[in-house]
Parts: sequence; structure tokens; C-alpha cells
Amino acid sequence: MNDVAAIILAAGRSRRMGKLKPLLLFGNKTVIETVVDNFHTADIEKVVVVTGQHGDDVRQRLNDKSVTLVTNPNPDSEMSVSIALGLLAIDPKAKAVLITPVDHPAVPSEIVGSLIENWRGGAKLIQPEFEGKGGHPVLIDLSFRNELSNLDSGEGLRGFFEKHRAEVLRLPVDSPFIAQDMDTWDDYVRLHEAVFSRKPEENQQSDDLNG
Repeated sequence: MNDVAAIILAAGRSRRMGKLKPLLLFGNKTVIETVVDNFHTADIEKVVVVTGQHGDDVRQRLNDKSVTLVTNPNPDSEMSVSIALGLLAIDPKAKAVLITPVDHPAVPSEIVGSLIENWRGGAKLIQPEFEGKGGHPVLIDLSFRNELSNLDSGEGLRGFFEKHRAEVLRLPVDSPFIAQDMDTWDDYVRLHEAVFSRKPEENQQSDDLNG
């Protein structure tokens, strides 16, 4: 599927979590491996991962996967900066892009496929929702490429979708995981238990989140 690409935003410091989110275990894989695999399972060939100061560690986990890694040199920058960097790595011939923060590893690939199907049906901006609550990934037709590359740093994707509210398809899905992120360790434990019916390992390697 060469006309649809994906951007995974994984450049943040994960300070509230206390450990680097992309490298947390999620089942028998890491979070970043899981998110990449979910897109590949949905036949997305071009997957761009935007990393921060721990990019080398993430790269090691993904060295056997077909991904493009881009580094955001300022992990404290707004998400709009990472989105712009990710777009630069996408083929100009791509027609649409899926964007997700890295902390949504439990989103089924079937939902990605449904987003793409609705885009092929004519929708230009699509956000999945569960019981009225929006989530990720979002799909954006790349007729908006220039605007997406120049998002307001304060409003980000939320402001972009609000501005184009009349053009947004809110797609009901049957998975609560589209709206369940992992900001804290407790969030992570709850999500892991919901997916795997067990807690994650607690003695995972610590990360120097300030280095």
C-alpha cells in the first residue's frame, strides 16, 4: 500500500512515565515494535518513526523491521515539530498519512484498515471514536500536506481537526484502546492488563530520561 504512509511520534522524554515509553515491554515485544507491526499488518509499507534523544536505542529494537527513523533533536518541542519532520520522510507521491503517538500500542490493525477504507470512500480527515471519545491513529489526506507541515505549535493536531471540523469523519469503532494512552506507569499497567490479562514486568531497565 504505497499511497498511505504512517508516522509514529516517539520523540518525547516520557517524564511522567519515568521510563521511555517506546522501549516498555508490551507482551513479548516492546511498545514501539508493537505499533510498527500493527501498521505493517494493515499493509502500510512506509512507516516513519520520529525519535528523540534515545533514537539509537529505538533503532536497535527496529533493526529487523522496514521503517524510516527520523530524529527530532529537541524532545521538548511541540508534537507539531515531530509531525513536520515525519512528513519530510514521506514519499511526495503518498496520498494520505496515519499519525499516532507511540503510546497507543493496543489499537488493532483492523481499525487502521477501516480508516483507510473510509478514506478510499472519499473522507479526507478521519478520527476513530469509541463511545463518543476520539482517539488515534488519525488519517489525514495529504491534500492538507502543507498545512500539516506548518501546524500551530500550541494547537497542534487538535486545533487542525477543530478548524476543519465540518470535514472530519468521526468513525465509530469497537475498541476502547484508540482512546487509552499511557502517560503514567499506572496507565501502562492498566492497558497491559486489559490486553494480556497480566501485569507487565516491573523490573524493566531504567532509562536516563534527562540525557
